Amino acid sequence: MIVRARFVVTMDGPPVEDGAIAVLDDRIVDVGALEEVRARNTGEMIDVGEYALLPGLVNAHCHLEYTCLRRRIPPPTKSFTNWIRSINAAKAKLLSADYIASIKAGFSEAKRFGTVAMANLTAFPELIPQVQAIVRTTWFAELIDVRDPSAADGMVNRAVDLLRAAEHSGFSPHAPFTASPQLYRRCANVASANGMRLTTHLAESQDEMSMFQDGAGPLYDFLQGIGRDMRDCGRQTPLAHFLAIIEPGQPWLVAHLNELSETDFQLLEQGRRNFDIVHCPRSHQFFDHAPFPFARLRALGFNISLGTDSLASNEDLSMFAEMRQFQETFPQVAPEEILAMATQHAATAMGHSTSLGRLKRNCFSDVIAVPFHGSRENLFASIVAFEGEPLTDFRVARAKD
Repeated sequence: MIVRARFVVTMDGPPVEDGAIAVLDDRIVDVGALEEVRARNTGEMIDVGEYALLPGLVNAHCHLEYTCLRRRIPPPTKSFTNWIRSINAAKAKLLSADYIASIKAGFSEAKRFGTVAMANLTAFPELIPQVQAIVRTTWFAELIDVRDPSAADGMVNRAVDLLRAAEHSGFSPHAPFTASPQLYRRCANVASANGMRLTTHLAESQDEMSMFQDGAGPLYDFLQGIGRDMRDCGRQTPLAHFLAIIEPGQPWLVAHLNELSETDFQLLEQGRRNFDIVHCPRSHQFFDHAPFPFARLRALGFNISLGTDSLASNEDLSMFAEMRQFQETFPQVAPEEILAMATQHAATAMGHSTSLGRLKRNCFSDVIAVPFHGSRENLFASIVAFEGEPLTDFRVARAKD
């Protein structure tokens, strides 16, 4: 099959005007100018007309099981810890059936908005066989041992067994304030031995910074009250704590990284850190976190991608909406770079740099299209500003011989 459009945005070179891709089974076999692609390939041709073809979007951080909590938890009025209390109370009322329904609804919504792959964190990996992942999904078992670090080994071993139902999987020790150093190290060792991936939340809120750096604050008080050992607090920042736990060469996908001190940036400058960063613009706005230090992290060479986080702190699962919010917050960043954060950068962060996030030979044929009637000069700006649902089924377009 050949699909032609006004522009083909490859993310692997300049956009191709009057371009086309050729697809065989689930792979792209050719990309280029329409006449060249037609000369090299046979089969049905679908002309989508005044559209821009682009790689399907990749969501690098999501919690689909909280889809049912949309608009049920208001933004925290005083601290991030209050939101933690609220979501814990809401989760206590949910059953397995609620989580399954949430995950299924989340997959459908994400796909409708043009997402073709995602990193999905789940506290219930035993539910994976009960849902069909209709987008390419890396399932991360979200693990917490805040009350009993001695349970870390058994927790990871159980997760390994449950994650066998997933094609792509990994571990997510939740965050340094809820996961022990033992849990981080066990996850890293097992992931390395089994070709699995690693992600975590880090330096998300001022409460987390106060807990680790000052040994005080609402999060410190809350966790001390539920029995966490607080002897690691009052010494260093969350980032410094994390870097002291992990091995220097371990690859991590780190979510948030909002609260960084000058000493943190010095630590990052001292040596190459083998982790990618994912920023969730609308969730960040929901919590009114400190400004995300995008420019400084980018200048240090980090691969930065975008995610939606969960619908407990967001309106929908549209990666286009995340790009729009990022553009509003960082108007100096080129739209082409913002689109890369939701395509090739996110694919790289998830280990799919050769198969997703670009339109090139041998990549998956996970292609979407958005209407476009302007000139080449405003192509990327138009894509980033797009609102609504992209075209994902090209067979609804008019087929040509």
